[in-house]
Amino acid sequence: MGNDPAGRSFSPEDRQRFRDKVQRCLDALARMLAERSFSPEREHIGLEIELNLIDAQGVPAMANAEVLRKIDDPSFQTELGQHNIEINVRPHPLRGDEALLLEDELRASLDGAEVRAKTVGTGLVMIGILPTLRGEHFDPHWLSENDRYAVLNHEIFSSRGEEILLNIEGVSLPGHEQERLHSYADSILPESACTSVQLHLQVTPEDFADHWNAAQCLAGVQVATAANSPFLLDRALWHETRVPLFQQATDTRPQELKNQGVRPRVWFGERWVTSIFDLFEENARYFPALMPEADDEDPLEALRAGRAPRLSELRLHNGTVWRWNRPVYDVVDGQPHLRVENRVLPAGPTVIDTMANAAFFYGAQRALADQERPLWSQMSFHAAEENLYSGARHGMDAQLYWPGQGWTPPHELVLRTLLPMAHDGLARCGVSDAARERYLSVIEQRCLTRQTGASWQRSRVTAFEERGADRQSALRAMLGEYVELMHHGDPVHTWPTG
Repeated sequence: MGNDPAGRSFSPEDRQRFRDKVQRCLDALARMLAERSFSPEREHIGLEIELNLIDAQGVPAMANAEVLRKIDDPSFQTELGQHNIEINVRPHPLRGDEALLLEDELRASLDGAEVRAKTVGTGLVMIGILPTLRGEHFDPHWLSENDRYAVLNHEIFSSRGEEILLNIEGVSLPGHEQERLHSYADSILPESACTSVQLHLQVTPEDFADHWNAAQCLAGVQVATAANSPFLLDRALWHETRVPLFQQATDTRPQELKNQGVRPRVWFGERWVTSIFDLFEENARYFPALMPEADDEDPLEALRAGRAPRLSELRLHNGTVWRWNRPVYDVVDGQPHLRVENRVLPAGPTVIDTMANAAFFYGAQRALADQERPLWSQMSFHAAEENLYSGARHGMDAQLYWPGQGWTPPHELVLRTLLPMAHDGLARCGVSDAARERYLSVIEQRCLTRQTGASWQRSRVTAFEERGADRQSALRAMLGEYVELMHHGDPVHTWPTG
């Protein structure tokens, strides 16, 4: 999200200076794009996974500071709630067997962190929404001990002027009536329930728009086939409840501004783009700064001096506009580069499921970006957005629109069209046969069985309730099984439901 603010309130002068600096950053970025001032294409991938901490009873463990001290590894960092941490896996090339090496590295890091977490009575869970969260876990005092979270919480509530409303209509469990969540929160901590996987791909400025547009086309398919967030505050809601929850939990708009059509800060977007500049310019045009902390660098002066500017204000502002596919500008070892950050996927259920989701995305994204006739020239942006919400709400039972096929269920779209494209796209990236087969076969079997993390959770909770358990007991029992199977490591399509 950028640098930590200095634990201060912001004056009108701060806000105007920040706005001016964002504009200078945009001017510098435009010049860099025109002059092709970026590092050459490396086709490197990166991975971030947000994790939950639980105690022996399966309820949230508010202990991330203590756990991070025990882990003592800079790749693990704090997250919004005290029951959250995040792992940042170092970038890897996409080619060859690098994905297999990344899988081994990720598994070893998580296993080591689990051992250390257990020394303080906690465990790690990769899951989209922890089903044992209760309303009391959203109390403001459970914010992580980090100034930026306190400032962000204050600024969102100052902008909104009222409590956050969580209002989500669910998808009925078999034999049950539809459930609905209608609840208020006096902090942004409901956002901490949304634990996700973020996938990064470094691209050239010339290729950015095609890769971002392709990622937007894929978002609905991704959430439908990888859903893992069906329960929140004891309610059975969407298959991927993270999608409406994240939007509502960070909403700076009171109802009147929603009625006026003011854009939400968790945003799919509104159009296909032709340049990364389009997205940064939209950020500046539509969204007031939440954390207007300006630094002393003049980005245009840095360019004139032959240095890559940090563009600190542009990046900080970008970190408070939560696009499902986010543009990223970064500087590493003095070299600027651009990335597409894909943010639609939930965490879990297992390491191999996570790697399979990543391989499918990178392969299908590359294949779509390389098409002679772009898919987005045949598909309205609104249809891509509707696919996201349909896939998130209904999972494998969704109906998605795809050019040339009309309305089709996700599993059929993947098996008939996107899986062959993903194989081809990964081959174009130089990914080995072994890696392609290992990960894309998981996606294939998941679609054949139509079992995602969300459908498994819903099935197991239904089974426990049919045996007489109440909802909270059923959720705890289901989570206990989930954690055991997660550690065993077999992909979710193999998990027993009976």
